[in-house]
Amino acid sequence: MASKGSQTPSYWYDGSAIPFAARLLAPVYGAVVALRRGLYRRGWRKRHALPVPVIVVGNVTAGGTGKTPLTIALVDRLRDAGWKPGVASRGYGREEAKVPRWVEASTPTALGGDEPVLIAWKTGVPVRVDADRVAAGRALVEAGCNIIVCDDGLQHYRLARDIEIEVVDAQRRYGNGRLIPAGPLREPAERARDCDFRVVNLGQASADPSALASCGFGEWAMQLHIDSAQPLSGGRARALSHFRGQRVHAVAGIAHPQRFFDMLRAHGIGVVPHAFADHHAYQAADLRFGSELPVLMTEKDAVKCKAFANEWHFSVPLSADLPAAFWVNLLDRVDKLRGPA
Repeated sequence: MASKGSQTPSYWYDGSAIPFAARLLAPVYGAVVALRRGLYRRGWRKRHALPVPVIVVGNVTAGGTGKTPLTIALVDRLRDAGWKPGVASRGYGREEAKVPRWVEASTPTALGGDEPVLIAWKTGVPVRVDADRVAAGRALVEAGCNIIVCDDGLQHYRLARDIEIEVVDAQRRYGNGRLIPAGPLREPAERARDCDFRVVNLGQASADPSALASCGFGEWAMQLHIDSAQPLSGGRARALSHFRGQRVHAVAGIAHPQRFFDMLRAHGIGVVPHAFADHHAYQAADLRFGSELPVLMTEKDAVKCKAFANEWHFSVPLSADLPAAFWVNLLDRVDKLRGPA
């Protein structure tokens, strides 16, 4: 059992032929995107500013690039620097999507969305989900936050922002360079030039300096670390070295599951891969694989599986590592936005 489906068309990245219908629809999509952005740039549609700094972490492509790990790292850094951050998110795929909600670690993912629940679980900061990012930001300000981080929302132009951070997958970049649905681009690739920072997700951290060759001028490398597995049923975490030389069921319901499988293999673990669609709503039957092997999953999957997990199920915490110079540059920009005490 290698896969339970994917939401990413293969032709976006593998160079295969683009369906005729997709080629026809892409220019229509592009015209709508250009019109919408033009209305905001010319002031014909109003942007709404908040009384506190706003940082948007997003991407120009559809699908996952590593925004959530960066958002979590950013929130931690801001808090260490004396800020009171809050996170605004749409909460993709949640039920009652038009109902704004406060999200905590205990919030069901069906109501809060998997990524917002994960952020709340990992950071403990206020997290607000709302299709209207302006309303979400205002609620966070009223709750005492003095800086807002938007997980996704680069294209939500109604909310004015002070800093934009684009996140790019180092392997896939912009794929075939075409707009949705003929390619992965939400906006033309040139839109990324307007962002203040570009973070390139290299995936598994490596001691090999050549891994940084994926980054170009003006880009910041982000490497991801995994080193332990936390039992979902409770108890002490185990080092990933505990599973070295063993076969495990690896579960990833993320936009790029192969990255997680490769990270486990880099630790000498024998991976039996189970790729689910991004934002998959898990049921207990999904984790019955017919053999009693440990089941290692991403934290994004774990927040949806805790309710029916057993002693065989483990969450693999992930952390993002970026150069010290990136944080110096970013926090310097943020400090200049700080209002009077």
